[in-house]
Amino acid sequence: MLTDTALRNLKPKSLTYKVSDRDGMYVTVSPSGTVTFRYDYRLNGRRETLTIGRYEPSGISLAMTRELLLEARKTVLQGISPALEKQRDKRRVRAIKTFGAAMETYLTHTRWADSTRAVRKHIIDRDILPVFQNRLLTEIQAEDLRILCNKVKERGAPATAVQIRNIVKQVYVYATAHGEKVANPADSVGAASIATFVPKGRSLSPLEIRLTVQQLESVATYPAIKLALRLDGRAFAGLVYRTFPGRVPPQAAVR
Repeated sequence: MLTDTALRNLKPKSLTYKVSDRDGMYVTVSPSGTVTFRYDYRLNGRRETLTIGRYEPSGISLAMTRELLLEARKTVLQGISPALEKQRDKRRVRAIKTFGAAMETYLTHTRWADSTRAVRKHIIDRDILPVFQNRLLTEIQAEDLRILCNKVKERGAPATAVQIRNIVKQVYVYATAHGEKVANPADSVGAASIATFVPKGRSLSPLEIRLTVQQLESVATYPAIKLALRLDGRAFAGLVYRTFPGRVPPQAAVR
């Protein structure tokens, strides 16, 4: 059985050679001195080989290799080829887009008003892409997004921080809708956990309403809009219940 001492003492030769371990595992030593763990097994009447990985310091430890061997043996007992699974995993990783590529696709196929696109593109270029552009979609976690949003919030831009969360969420929603098998980090980062806002709107006072109606005559707009703005809530109520077949109650009219 191989030990770390034995592995460190392996010397390269002119040709690649094997040193057996146990349970079908062995190492190959290349002429350049690279030590690689491999596992031979039989499945469905055929012989297959799983390359587990290179020995440290450029690869994995002997202890980790034994854990991976145990997992591979369990996979074989289930009738699944660990070698083919490893190949599939590699293809999946190669197929996964970076966040920057996913963002580019999302922007290309998303329709916004020009003003909205300009605002969001500014946020994307300034705050989001410098952090996430070169990361794979699978690498971005909820905590990464939360850290970015909090950083933007701390500079005094809570509304922008919430927009960042929403944009990232939309990118992942678009990506998963088009075949990417990735979790959406924004699902675990609620907008309310980033910032909440107190409504700033208020109702106009009767005097303000009267002044607004008086100024309508000097505003260049459609007559229908002027007529609609002359109706307050009471007038709308009167219209619903009393204008047909009757008429608007005099007390509901705006003077």
